[in-house]
Amino acid sequence: MMFDLPNDDALYAALIARDAGFEGRAYVGVTSTGVFCRLTCPARKPKRENCVFFDRVGLCIEAGFRACKRCHPLAPAAQSDPTISRLLVVLEAEPSRRWRERDIAQMGLDTSTVRRSFKRQFGMTFLEMARLSRLRTAAQILPEGGRVIDAQMEASYDSPAAFRAAFARWLGVAPGKFVKDALLRADWIDTKLGPMIAVSDAQALHLLEFAERKALPAELKRLYAHAKGSLGFGRFGPIDQIEREMNAFMRGTSADIRTRLAPLGTPFHQEVWRRLRDIPAGQTRSYSEVARMMQRPDATRAVARANGANPIAIAIPCHRVLAADGALTGYGGGLWRKQALLEIERGFAQAKKE
Repeated sequence: MMFDLPNDDALYAALIARDAGFEGRAYVGVTSTGVFCRLTCPARKPKRENCVFFDRVGLCIEAGFRACKRCHPLAPAAQSDPTISRLLVVLEAEPSRRWRERDIAQMGLDTSTVRRSFKRQFGMTFLEMARLSRLRTAAQILPEGGRVIDAQMEASYDSPAAFRAAFARWLGVAPGKFVKDALLRADWIDTKLGPMIAVSDAQALHLLEFAERKALPAELKRLYAHAKGSLGFGRFGPIDQIEREMNAFMRGTSADIRTRLAPLGTPFHQEVWRRLRDIPAGQTRSYSEVARMMQRPDATRAVARANGANPIAIAIPCHRVLAADGALTGYGGGLWRKQALLEIERGFAQAKKE
């Protein structure tokens, strides 16, 4: 959070004025182009509703924005460190390349030095930056129907054994301790926006999350406790059904989600999530509009918290909720995914008009 910076309206005024006083202290992400810039960028200024402000370059990259080629916001760090400069050049040339530490070593660079340099300058390692670059490539290709296998995250699972090991680490439970004929069963689903974890019982889906979501371990532990430890690997019918529906959704052929959903949450959470499902694909609402839909206009902040606590991504469409000014706001799966999902849904809305 930008505690030492003025509010967004003041930052937008600084952007319009090309105020050099914020050089190195504030950056703007433009949701309509997917680019982030310095406030002094000479490019045509975006509309206020398309601007999101950050106090660090790393946060811009994490949110799915790519560096502007006119004002070069990565340049100061690159100019001060030739190693950073060299790697940024190759990353820009091959944004979808899957990088490993051995690739860095083969360039004659010390991997630990590279890791420290990028962490110091950007708050993330080069490998993390490269992974985000692949994910951003996926978001750009997906609305056009392209394949994004090369943009899958580095943590994607190549085998059931790898998935089981990762799942066990999230829960802090040895794989061998999972129940064989469990009441709740978990499996992974490959999607064009990255692998997702699904958990269901025989009747309903309880969880659907992108595999690297930070809240996933806590959500799995709640389910584990709710099922009194009866959680294992495998599939019930709801996982097969949601996989089919996710594939159709990602292809842009259907936004119809009929899988029975049973997320864990308070009665207030449940009401918010029901209201989210009332928002048609291709449309968005603000947090305050959702609160008014519930006849709770004073509960905007509580609605925002419930939105963030949603454990069933896409099927409960928390991605359809924006800030009051129309800007993209936090999304557990990453803002780049939120933007990609809204792009897919614009296609559904356009098809209905035609």
